[in-house]
Amino acid sequence: MMPGGLTDAKAVTPDIQQLADQMKPEIEQKENKSYPIFNAIEYKTQVVAGTNYFIKVDAGQGEFMHLRIFKPLPQSSEGPSLNSYQTGKTANDPLNYF
Repeated sequence: MMPGGLTDAKAVTPDIQQLADQMKPEIEQKENKSYPIFNAIEYKTQVVAGTNYFIKVDAGQGEFMHLRIFKPLPQSSEGPSLNSYQTGKTANDPLNYF
């Protein structure tokens, strides 16, 4: 992996699912929609001044979305934040930087 580049896609861990779950209420509010299913499928990371997490989520009924969540370095005392997300994705869409 080149510095600042994305890792290869990895299998989701409970920590990654929890990170996606933390962003679900914000996305539901922005989309004015409820997602009964919100399962992280895979993820990639990018090391910056903290870590960007790119997470593919199955939102149910054939709908997928990509999340970009920034988690700052521990000494910042700040929590993770939703930087961006993309709706209208499919299961086959690759996770790329956005």
